[in-house]
Amino acid sequence: MDDMSGPYPVRGSVSLPEAELMWRFSRSSGPGGQHVNTSDSQVELRFDLARTRALPEVWKQRALERLAGRLVGGVVTVRASEHRSQWRNREAAAVRLAALLAEATAPPPRPRRPTRVPRGINERRLREKKQRSETKRGRSARDWG
Repeated sequence: MDDMSGPYPVRGSVSLPEAELMWRFSRSSGPGGQHVNTSDSQVELRFDLARTRALPEVWKQRALERLAGRLVGGVVTVRASEHRSQWRNREAAAVRLAALLAEATAPPPRPRRPTRVPRGINERRLREKKQRSETKRGRSARDWG
């Protein structure tokens, strides 16, 4: 059962290129019984973001900028070890990488257009403020002697 259920879509018609994914398997830490010490179920998935041809140039620049802190020599790494089966960890890592790239390549949000506060709302706020101050002044002004 070695066939991956890829391709993993990033956004639109772009998906992770199977050929550019670099897999590494190692032993997972944590629970798992006798079997865990002999099976390489932890998965490390590396993707060379700097050299990829799979992403549009604009997306690539955006991702390189946003993921700058996570990159090592232009390569982004994702680890997965929460499942006991290597295959499920491979799935998890690929999905995680696709989600990471989707977020990193998303277009920047549209700039906010400033709007003015409606006059009625401002007046209501000032009215309520005045009322409150009257209430408080009424409490201290009287001499309760």
